[in-house]
Amino acid sequence: MGHATPMRSLAKTLTWRIIATTDTFLLTYISATYLGSDLGITFDQATGLAATVAGLELITKLALYYLHERGWARFKWGIDKHIHAN
Repeated sequence: MGHATPMRSLAKTLTWRIIATTDTFLLTYISATYLGSDLGITFDQATGLAATVAGLELITKLALYYLHERGWARFKWGIDKHIHAN
């Protein structure tokens, strides 16, 4: 098995962050649309919104990261085939 290079790790980090940030935006937008369409939400409603987003993210980001990781497993770019013994 090869060793991932720093550039591969950086690329994975950046692509994951794009996916995660898009997920957060979409979940918040959808939640705000249905829970606070008039933008006059109370503190309790805002807390509920935050809890909803956090709960959904817990589930969706686990699934999305798993799919992201499996997608990266298909690419051999950035894998150093030479393992250096220390």
